[in-house]
Amino acid sequence: MNNNDPMIANSQNIPARLPKGHAPVLVVVVDTEEEFDWTQPFSRHSTGTTAIAAQHLAHDQVFDALGIVPTYAVDWPVATTPAAVAVLGSLLSSGRCEIGTHLQPWVSPPYTEIVNNFNSYGCNLPRELEFEKLRQLTQAITENFGRAPITFKAGRYGVGAHTLEAIAALGYRIDASFVPRTSFEDDGGPDFSRYSEQPFWLGHAQAPLLELPVTTGYCGALRAFGTALYPLLQSAPLKALHAGGIAARTRLLERIRLTPEGCTAAEMKRLAATLARAGCQVFSLTYHSPSLAPGHTPYVRSPDDLRRFVAAIKELCLWFRDELGGVFMSVEALHAKLQAQRLLDARQAGVVAAQA
Repeated sequence: MNNNDPMIANSQNIPARLPKGHAPVLVVVVDTEEEFDWTQPFSRHSTGTTAIAAQHLAHDQVFDALGIVPTYAVDWPVATTPAAVAVLGSLLSSGRCEIGTHLQPWVSPPYTEIVNNFNSYGCNLPRELEFEKLRQLTQAITENFGRAPITFKAGRYGVGAHTLEAIAALGYRIDASFVPRTSFEDDGGPDFSRYSEQPFWLGHAQAPLLELPVTTGYCGALRAFGTALYPLLQSAPLKALHAGGIAARTRLLERIRLTPEGCTAAEMKRLAATLARAGCQVFSLTYHSPSLAPGHTPYVRSPDDLRRFVAAIKELCLWFRDELGGVFMSVEALHAKLQAQRLLDARQAGVVAAQA
């Protein structure tokens, strides 16, 4: 199988849908990880987790008042640092968050691979090594947080067929790693360009995984042609002419991700409104935990940046509830709702088949 194709061989890929007439749903997934310099090569030695203490800001200013229960997908440094576990464990025990898994291979044991860009995508590691990293991380999270995680999000979105097979074997029920309309092939990573923003069931019918994509899509007058046109605008000749930027500024075509990292509240609302009109029922808001402390990510360098960052999250969530008519769910609650509908659809299909 092509290493850049994340799909499981012989997978049964079935759309995951909410009951007819259900309000749009927003979930929050946080890549909960160590702090490191994003401009420098990857290092096993950058394992600080001081920004975990800042996660309460989003709860105090947004989540708790709106009843939002985010999923913190934690990596090895977070899962094995007592202070970080204490902060997140307190949120977990009070029902204010869920804990998932986030594999950053270069800081996850066993440390046998060369640390480089290619190996920073877990899907590029040998199958046995990736599985062992996942097994050890899952065990650490289970032991330190008191329950086995069932939601997985690959670091750098580095998910492949072997990754999905591994997490299914380890008891996971949800993957949140796909980035629709996006390819990381030029960097050695997966190609998600043929996937849409809609969640779906993948794997085998008896025990499928729910794929919960990072909400990403095209907006603008040329949205219908985005799959073919956007990569063309990013090609070297047109990139030199700033064609992609011109298309975005003139609202002809832009690709937006539902994240306050690099996107304004207005852009996120524009994306959500566009996708909702196209029939999207489920939306996933994502960001990285170090962005809640200034100086750790390119998106939040100062206290003013942080205020704008949290304000953008709040503005989106209030708009989603009050203007779009949406509701908030935890990832695990959404899985349960979609699973119930899947089973109902299967039963109804069986009845129809029996009557035919």
